[in-house]
Amino acid sequence: MLSCLHITDFVIADRLELVFDNGLQALTGETGAGKSIIVDALGLILGDRADSDLIRQGAERAEISAHFDLSARPEVCHWLTERDLAAESECLIRRVITHNGRSRGYINGCLQPLTVLRELGEQLVDIHSQHAHQSLLRREVQRELLDLQAGSQSLAEQVRAAYQHWQRCQQQWQLSDQNAAERAARLDLLIYQIQELDALAPNAEEPEHLAEEQRRLAGMSQLVEAYQQGLAILYDAEAQSAHGLLSHWSGRFEELQALDQRLTPIIELLTGARVQLEEAAAALQRYGETLELDPERLQTVEQRLDSYYTLARKHRCEPPQLAQVLDDLQQELDTLRHGDQDRETLAQAAEQAQAALQQQAQQLTRQRQCGAIQLGRQVSAAMQELGMQGGAFQVALQPLGNPSVHGLETVEFQVSTNPGQPPRSLAKVASGGELSRISLAIQVIVANSAKIPTLVFDEVDSGIGGAIAEVIGRRLRQLGRQRQVLCVTHLPQVAAQANQHYLISKLKQTDTARTQVVRLDSEQRVAEIARMLGGLRQTQRSLAHAREMIELAERR
Repeated sequence: MLSCLHITDFVIADRLELVFDNGLQALTGETGAGKSIIVDALGLILGDRADSDLIRQGAERAEISAHFDLSARPEVCHWLTERDLAAESECLIRRVITHNGRSRGYINGCLQPLTVLRELGEQLVDIHSQHAHQSLLRREVQRELLDLQAGSQSLAEQVRAAYQHWQRCQQQWQLSDQNAAERAARLDLLIYQIQELDALAPNAEEPEHLAEEQRRLAGMSQLVEAYQQGLAILYDAEAQSAHGLLSHWSGRFEELQALDQRLTPIIELLTGARVQLEEAAAALQRYGETLELDPERLQTVEQRLDSYYTLARKHRCEPPQLAQVLDDLQQELDTLRHGDQDRETLAQAAEQAQAALQQQAQQLTRQRQCGAIQLGRQVSAAMQELGMQGGAFQVALQPLGNPSVHGLETVEFQVSTNPGQPPRSLAKVASGGELSRISLAIQVIVANSAKIPTLVFDEVDSGIGGAIAEVIGRRLRQLGRQRQVLCVTHLPQVAAQANQHYLISKLKQTDTARTQVVRLDSEQRVAEIARMLGGLRQTQRSLAHAREMIELAERR
């Protein structure tokens, strides 16, 4: 589990240290306090892409480190040992971001590429964002969730590998049947195509980066003009700038404050807006310093992009797929050069590969069928608790005529939100609110089946309230008995269920702002939940209500 998180000079956090325990950990605070900083920092530890804009203003670099206790995860310890990264039952992951846009990642003190950080992170932390319900509509996500619930992930990977092996055997068998003249012509074409692609040295990620750079360089004059005009309007136009107007009226209302104290919250809002505007202007100024017209670089980027698109059209694929096309052509070339193999042997190998694929795919189907029934029952039961009485959820497995890389069937989540209605595709039936609740139910259910020790829920309860929020809180607390759960929430019903509670707030100073995190004791926790219940003013009633909510949660 995640035992400690250190954050230094990241966004508006100068120095944070969070120590976590088992169970449900609630992270709360007002909007804009910086709750997302914690989740974003964890994402970087797990291998997300970094940007120099994430470095706190005035700092040289940002640094994030996370300590994980692996005493209950021997398989992760084994994974580290195989890569000479072991440190007994602990793991330290560190990420450093510098102003040149580069970042470095370390595992137990050893420099590692981001791909290794991602591979390790997938075994340690699972982050569910507030927009996860949008991805729930995609068929591939539904299939992955079913395999996770059914425990068939490993078998699905075996089917994928078996399918690819069968395809290779089929291709070798078919190629072996070509006559010598056809093989010679094909060999010449393959050699030419491989040489052409080798000259390009394609990379799957490069076309996207090139296209992004081309758009930026081509629109540089617009960016520079927008920067100059925007900075003038925000800050540099003296009294006529947004900053000047805010400063003038903030000062004017401060003069009138003695006449009417009701101006106080308005003054506070104007002061906050001025600080935000100053930060925006400073960020825009830094951004403008990076803008530079570079026609030579633009020409170089456009020429390389043109090479990508020319070869992609020739091979009838997308530019990112050219690297895979090169690998496939090289494999075919190797196969043709060894085309003297006995055709009967190749035919037998293809037949055996197909039989093995069919057997594994049928086993996967049986496992998915059991998982589909179980997931359907659990989500249907959760729907009743989440305000969708009479609704039903099911996982439909639709057979395919021939095996595919994903098995013998497609997977579709279907739902009926009202009694008596036949289940239909989730995308066609559920409203936004219903989809959010169903998504959260599935996330909690599937997360309970997975082996990942730490789960992060980032405001997945958005749009939910009342009694349903209490149900969500109880489910997360129940999940926390088996796993470590970090939940960024705005709902007092969820926060009251937590085993530990952290308050995230923003401290505003004259020329800057910074985020702080405090682990709340019992009385502080009552006060925070009362704030979440009743707004800025705390009353005896809201405090009593908050204390009652906590006591009820602890007695369950």
